[in-house]
Amino acid sequence: MKKALIIGAAFVDIVVTVPELLRSGGDVTGTLKQTTIGGCAFNVLGAISHSKQNADLFVPIGKGQYATLVRKKLSELNIPILLPTKDGDNGWDICLIEPNGERSFLTIQGVEQNWQRDWFKQLNWENYQYVYLSGYEMENIAAANEILAGLATAPKNIQILFDASPRLKHIPQNTINRLMSMNVIINCNQDEINVLEKKNNSIENKVKSIYHRTHHPIIVTLGSEGTYYYDGDTSEVIPAKKAKVVNTIGAGDTHCGALIAALLKGKTLKSAIIYSNKLAAKVVEQENGSLS
Repeated sequence: MKKALIIGAAFVDIVVTVPELLRSGGDVTGTLKQTTIGGCAFNVLGAISHSKQNADLFVPIGKGQYATLVRKKLSELNIPILLPTKDGDNGWDICLIEPNGERSFLTIQGVEQNWQRDWFKQLNWENYQYVYLSGYEMENIAAANEILAGLATAPKNIQILFDASPRLKHIPQNTINRLMSMNVIINCNQDEINVLEKKNNSIENKVKSIYHRTHHPIIVTLGSEGTYYYDGDTSEVIPAKKAKVVNTIGAGDTHCGALIAALLKGKTLKSAIIYSNKLAAKVVEQENGSLS
């Protein structure tokens, strides 16, 4: 049975609740909620594993205090380390959670930005049907070039799911153009679709414009309103599942992972989105940003 390849990062999340975000010169008192393992790729794998589907976590694991925490967690979950490296420590972030569950990140990058083209030579592409790729790995031009070169060695029928990420506006246009020329489904939110397509006013027109470039489905998450998609023939909003929000860490990652899991099961795109909305609602009701 085919599986997914999850490209990205495993981070250490230091989660702090605050009454409000800091302003310049401000001073607030926070409460340390937990120190946990996160990162887009790790959270995506959590959703796929929760869905009883198979995937390989393709993330660099370095040497240092944060890498040690990541290694320990992966060992506990019996997740193989495919990319051990001595180039440095893994990244970490401080995640600030406001009373409404919204989160803001201060991120310190690590070895997950030091991609190497040779890493992809170990892969047997025949094992994979889907590849997850986050925008966080595309911001760094050198890293993006190595990853895209590695993906160029994959068979043309492998489907890439590109999770645009909040860093989309920092990704060079040339990198976005290269990615759009591949076999790619784009998954983004309302802010990110406006970065990808600035010329049109409505989401519908923006998505159709992008579709004419990629010829693959476009998925736009709309928060509590649900998820909009367009596949070239059908456009529809799939309502969100109601949830009591604890925090929104990992909601978008879980949505992507659930989508891949459902597609691996042979579900239609609409059915896959319904399932994705369900798992995203599940993860926002818990403290942890991963279903692992």
